[in-house]
Amino acid sequence: MSWSLRFLGVGNSQSAVQLGSSSAVLERDGEPLLMVDCGQEALTAYESAYGRLPDALFITHVHMDHVGGLERLFFATYFDPARRGKVRLYVPVGVLPHLQARLADYPGVVAEGDANWWDAFQLVPVSRGFWHAGQWYDVFPVRHHLPDTAFALRLPGSLVWTGDTRPIPEMLAKFAGAGEIVAHDCALQGNPSHSGLDDLEREYPVGLLSRCVLYHYASPADGAAMRERGHRVAKAGDVLALAEPLPSPGRPEAP
Repeated sequence: MSWSLRFLGVGNSQSAVQLGSSSAVLERDGEPLLMVDCGQEALTAYESAYGRLPDALFITHVHMDHVGGLERLFFATYFDPARRGKVRLYVPVGVLPHLQARLADYPGVVAEGDANWWDAFQLVPVSRGFWHAGQWYDVFPVRHHLPDTAFALRLPGSLVWTGDTRPIPEMLAKFAGAGEIVAHDCALQGNPSHSGLDDLEREYPVGLLSRCVLYHYASPADGAAMRERGHRVAKAGDVLALAEPLPSPGRPEAP
């Protein structure tokens, strides 16, 4: 069994059209397993890569460059009887009220009436983690705007996807201590809500930085500048080979 991560997009909110909305897909044996975030450009990139719409998504937070594609996914799913109510949305409980307010609570979700936004999806609220397709995923908070509004995803032993965040050395010491590749929010210059390259170089040990793959940057030139400083920087369409995940809790390791 092989695992990989496909970057659908690597841009920030201002560069999402040029670089793609920051989003990725965990693949198992080359097949899409779990989409992470769903900006407008990300949903288009998913369809281009796989020829179909996603069946399962994890949402890190509700800025529109990360959830703007959910409206289009709603309509495509709600009006398809084979998919309605079956597309899983794994949403951290701290994120759920904001997602409800921003997308789900709009009056008259369809012109025909008699529909709720959640009718299209199977909502799975998550706190410390969740099971999906026989695998356990950890979920933990990051530093992006207000507390408990943005969360990271960990596939133990394989991957950490930070989502939008400032440096989080204390969290990565706990959740990236098993050799995971860390897909990390990073621009050439940081700000109060996002990591800059100087921030990561100051806050993280060399061993952790060597496992980081940077995304959510402002321009191709900024990506090139970060590469020139010796860092691994993702491009839209990149596919990273991942290590086999650690055995999930309560599930014995295969012989």
